[in-house]
Amino acid sequence: MALTHYACHHCGGWILWFDSRLPVACPNCTDVRNALPEEDFTYLPIDQAAGQYRTKWQETLPGLWEFWTEPQLGLGSHGWLLQRPEGNIAFEAAPYYDEAARAQLTSLGGVSILSSSHPHGYGALWQLQEFFDPELIIHKDDLQYTKAFRVNHPIDDFHRIDTGYEMLRLGGHYEGQTALYDRARRILFLGDALKIDFDAQGVPVALSCHKGYHYAIPLTRDELLHYRDVFSRFDFAHVCTPFELGRGVDRSRSIALIDYLLTHGIHTSPVPLTTLQSYVQPA
Repeated sequence: MALTHYACHHCGGWILWFDSRLPVACPNCTDVRNALPEEDFTYLPIDQAAGQYRTKWQETLPGLWEFWTEPQLGLGSHGWLLQRPEGNIAFEAAPYYDEAARAQLTSLGGVSILSSSHPHGYGALWQLQEFFDPELIIHKDDLQYTKAFRVNHPIDDFHRIDTGYEMLRLGGHYEGQTALYDRARRILFLGDALKIDFDAQGVPVALSCHKGYHYAIPLTRDELLHYRDVFSRFDFAHVCTPFELGRGVDRSRSIALIDYLLTHGIHTSPVPLTTLQSYVQPA
């Protein structure tokens, strides 16, 4: 019996399943950290995606390319391509890559290393793997969520790609949630460790932390302390989530959120950056 890929319309996650019948349920949506669809699960078979969705891209910072899907599929994750002479790194993934996007990726040098922070950033990793056959790195604690693709390089809590790129387990939101640090660009790709609220001009105005966003499940004290330890190890000026660039959300502001929550009680509500300013430690 043949298998194919289906995307959940609700979350955008891809499921490898039998081509003769639709999946029973989406494992992402049935997880306690996520919401269920209002009525029932509906799916997009991969052979129908080309006529319904297009992939868009832009160079967000020099050598940092951002890919997303229009119209939005599921949660609308974004994929990042980090160009480097030793071979490009794709971290997180857009929900779908059309033929034009695959040609654009090829023109940029392809993908040598493919990874993601946690399941909400997986998007269509499986498409990038099938097209480029890269080294695919996922933390060992999140392997249970990777049925749609094949992990050929599971990692422990720390992994150094080279002197410019390091990965470190954050945990918290997902057990295997892992950050990627880009030393040259001073960016920390931190998955959903932080949720960023923006104003109408796209400027970050508030930060929050969640074990589960939809049901407002807070992190534990030890999980927050581990976030703080990871943040303190890297000199970053910006963060990238699976959905956006948090320009100016730097190490000091990220640590300030943790200190605020540990001082005033752990919750999931957004904390204005103006409130956090008094918790920012001098450089």
